[in-house]
Amino acid sequence: MPNADDPRGLHNVSGRPDYELGHIPNAGFADLKNELCKANGPVEFDLLSPEQFCAAMGELGVGDDSRVVLYDANYTGWAARVWWMLRWVGFDNAAILDGGLAAWTSNGNELSLEPVLRAVNTLTPKPRPEVIADHDEVAASVNDDTVILIDTLPEEFYRGEMSIYPRAGHIMGAVNIDGLSLLDNKGHLLSQDELAAMHGFDHNARIITYCGGGIVASTDAFVLTRLGYNNVAVYMASLEEWTTDPSNPMEIG
Repeated sequence: MPNADDPRGLHNVSGRPDYELGHIPNAGFADLKNELCKANGPVEFDLLSPEQFCAAMGELGVGDDSRVVLYDANYTGWAARVWWMLRWVGFDNAAILDGGLAAWTSNGNELSLEPVLRAVNTLTPKPRPEVIADHDEVAASVNDDTVILIDTLPEEFYRGEMSIYPRAGHIMGAVNIDGLSLLDNKGHLLSQDELAAMHGFDHNARIITYCGGGIVASTDAFVLTRLGYNNVAVYMASLEEWTTDPSNPMEIG
């Protein structure tokens, strides 16, 4: 949700109350802050096991033969995070509604107040561990020029001028592509040509995206995948984990 009092422009709360005030007809609610993440984990959006995540999606009616369309109310990152987790467990028949809820309502489409309850389905986990980067892989990448590390936070956070984490700045060696710069002023992803111009990397390189908690980083990972990069991972724990250990190298500027 947006919050004018937050310098990041984001307010990290569950979207369920807004969903209950109106949602796209027949849309269920995927609760990223609760059912789809581990309770009381070391970081806020700590991953469930693949089996637990598939069971949680099954509770929403998602099965092996489902077609899934994801949307959120702000910035695509929340939808992209669920898209990326579905990719992680081997489910590829998912899409993101470009522009999210605003795109739906701006076209004159109505919202629904009707609750959506689907029969429990079975989603079979077929994990792809390579699409998730952990602390040790990121630490190794700091001194590995063949790995491209992308910080997706706004420039002022990347430079260390602002921070909400124990230490300011960015992981040593990371480049900066602000995740919000991937969107136009209406919340739609930029054109493929514009996005490609922002990502002039070797298509065979290992690429790891991160942010504060693996949300906006998932948007850039989604974009990179659509651009044809096939060795992309998200550091899900991101700065929420990295900044707590003083031995993890960071840079200012």
